[in-house]
Amino acid sequence: MSAPQWAGRALAGVLDRIAVTRAEVGDRFPLFADPESGRWTTTRRGSWTGGFWAGLLWLRALHSGDASDRQAAAECTARLTDWVHADTAARGLILWYGTALADDAGSVALRERAARACIDAYDHELGLVPWGSAFGGPRLVARVDGAPGMVPLLASVNAKAAESHLRTHLELGAPGWSRGRAWLLLAVADALRCLDVPDLRGAVPELTPSRHVPLATEEHPDGPIDTSAAAITAVALLKLGQRDRATAVLEELVRVHLADSGALLDGCYDLGGGVGMRHELVWGDFFLAFGLAVLTGLVDAHAV
Repeated sequence: MSAPQWAGRALAGVLDRIAVTRAEVGDRFPLFADPESGRWTTTRRGSWTGGFWAGLLWLRALHSGDASDRQAAAECTARLTDWVHADTAARGLILWYGTALADDAGSVALRERAARACIDAYDHELGLVPWGSAFGGPRLVARVDGAPGMVPLLASVNAKAAESHLRTHLELGAPGWSRGRAWLLLAVADALRCLDVPDLRGAVPELTPSRHVPLATEEHPDGPIDTSAAAITAVALLKLGQRDRATAVLEELVRVHLADSGALLDGCYDLGGGVGMRHELVWGDFFLAFGLAVLTGLVDAHAV
């Protein structure tokens, strides 16, 4: 199936933006960028989003074929090593998305170490890998953003643990929070690929928003939208074989919310805290870029 021309142009723009961001942030990790100035707020260790920056660098390397881009991606992935034994289910987001597109020996070994560390953290009584204490707060809780990435990591070493982890998170749900539903939809899409769980396809309609670009939360109908939730959903839909709907979501993101700089704007980082409510978000960029890469044939939908 041929890709729409706008997808190729948009992908090139997003990947050009990565080079600009890399020059700006250096050895730090971008988190979110101001919609006016484009300046990034960064973190030293990457927080829960570091894997998406590494993933973007790998996408650029795949697209360009340039050895320097590949080296930058591998070096960034290596900087995620300290997260292997961090007490958090966010290791799925960090260490799956930071390594899945990589094929160098170091990154592959890191992914395998991460999978073993996550299964070691699996709580058999709770039926999941707890959210953990790495970011503060109570340890033995579950958050829906602990499902994506964690499912394929766990599945690589223990399918039963991966299934239990996901089903427990689905039971808890994510009422009202569009990104929470998107994370769960993505985890379901991955589970349908790597686990024997055909019944979970029934969860797809409930987790798929009616709007292409949903509100950040239904509790604030006059509040901001979240383009990052839309981009996550689009990738999940591509994995689920719903290419037409995914293409429609990606087209709206590109047409309405992609700046000339290649930045995906109107992402909502933290509505409750009033932080980054209409900003460029590094994971929004990643899922938009990945979705466009699938449409253009650069990668397979199940590459991550």
